[in-house]
Amino acid sequence: MSSAIVEKQLVSALTEALGANAVIHEGDALAYFSNDVYRGGGAPQAVVRPASIEALQDTVRICAAAGAAMVPRGGGASYTDAYLVPAGGHVLFDTGALDTIEIDEQNAVVTVEAGVTWMALKTALDAKGLRTPFWGPFSGIAATVGGSVSQNTLSHGSTAHGISAQSVLSMDVVLASGEVLSTSASSAMRFYGPDLTGLFTGDCGIFGIKARIRLPLLPVLPHFECLSFAFDSFADYHAASRKAAMARLDDSHFGLDLALSQGQIGRQDGMGARLKIAAEVLRKAPDKMKGIAQLVRMALAGENPMRAGAYMCHFMIEGFDADEAAHKAKILRRLLSGLGREIANSIPTFVHSVPFAPLFNVLGPGGERWVPIHGVLAHDQVVAFDTAYKALIAGRKAEMEQLGVWTGTMFSPVGASGFLYEVALYWPDDRTAYHRTTLGAEYLGQQPHFDANEPSRAYADDLKRAIVALMQEHGAGHFQLGRAYPYKQRLSSQAISLLSAVKTELDPKGLMNPGALGF
Repeated sequence: MSSAIVEKQLVSALTEALGANAVIHEGDALAYFSNDVYRGGGAPQAVVRPASIEALQDTVRICAAAGAAMVPRGGGASYTDAYLVPAGGHVLFDTGALDTIEIDEQNAVVTVEAGVTWMALKTALDAKGLRTPFWGPFSGIAATVGGSVSQNTLSHGSTAHGISAQSVLSMDVVLASGEVLSTSASSAMRFYGPDLTGLFTGDCGIFGIKARIRLPLLPVLPHFECLSFAFDSFADYHAASRKAAMARLDDSHFGLDLALSQGQIGRQDGMGARLKIAAEVLRKAPDKMKGIAQLVRMALAGENPMRAGAYMCHFMIEGFDADEAAHKAKILRRLLSGLGREIANSIPTFVHSVPFAPLFNVLGPGGERWVPIHGVLAHDQVVAFDTAYKALIAGRKAEMEQLGVWTGTMFSPVGASGFLYEVALYWPDDRTAYHRTTLGAEYLGQQPHFDANEPSRAYADDLKRAIVALMQEHGAGHFQLGRAYPYKQRLSSQAISLLSAVKTELDPKGLMNPGALGF
């Protein structure tokens, strides 16, 4: 039987099971689903959007019977080929319709289906004065809980509570057989015997497709202080971030170099965005007069806080009352004394008020294409890596300037023992179907346009690979592994054998996201 007939039969079976509106198998939409933030891959033979766990199970069974590769996709904001299959021909599972939220206040647990976005979850929990420990990446307007658990990520809440995986109690996973595996024998605790839940965090979907995730709940602390500091050297910035991470006084903090402070992160998209931020600052201020005073300080500061030093670090501190938040801020100021100088706190106030901004930053500040590259380094490797990275960029300066390629850097703690060093890489190039669909014609019409630029694109890809290799030389680990970061080759032979045996047990035909993590 020809492959075209097999494909037609599969699409027919999927359409019959899910309905025509839940299956895409032709047209321009396939181009969108064939791209992530960074680049394109092979076209899927179909995109499915199951709207219930039972429909998800049925869809998996149909694909398994047809021998079709199955690849999960959350919010689509990946940039590591996580849901791109070079050869194509797979079935892409868009989990966005799995969006149920169940809040159990008595047991302090929220159960969400995999397609729930972090912004939707925050909105539902805000109404009850609750939050999860980790509560989403900056891309939480689109990023889903299931995607973040599959890929691992950090941002909001990470200094105090760790990365996304550390906020998971348990999950239900649909295996390649269509069966549902629950990862914990207890709904109240994760570590009931061996940590089976941990096996499915950061797996990029190679063991199964996330269906439900259970997360613990905490009360929202209503009072906050935002602090910003400027540093003249990277070594001083790193020392300050390390001290702060060990003290765990803030809910989260992040750092930017001057290029990102002035460009990608510092950019505000028009008066409408500024007014929205001002309204959110005022709405969230427990004391309205203090909120007005904060807006006045921000207006007077203008862009100065974005240009106050070679590196800036921004802290968001929370407390049960104003005194607790102020006391934590006082201790943090004392800890960082002598390393940096305090500056206007406009940027963290913006982020605290609008934590999930629109995805305008999937392009650069001048409309350039963009991809981030990160590594999590041990503290004794951080400054050495920074020196080596700057030497790498200096050696390529002439070529980069000729091709319009440039970089900026962003930083974040990963608990007390890790430091995330993220390089933002930009180059002039045409947009893909992902950018056109995500950002829309109206927004893109206001941005500079670039023609397709193969030389700059190829150079950016070469530079990306060189940066990843340099991170590997300094022992870096990574989140959001997908197919872009080395994983399997970093493992011992015993670890490879163990994970291969787990993969074979759960997915004997190798149909779940083949190629991700090197498996």
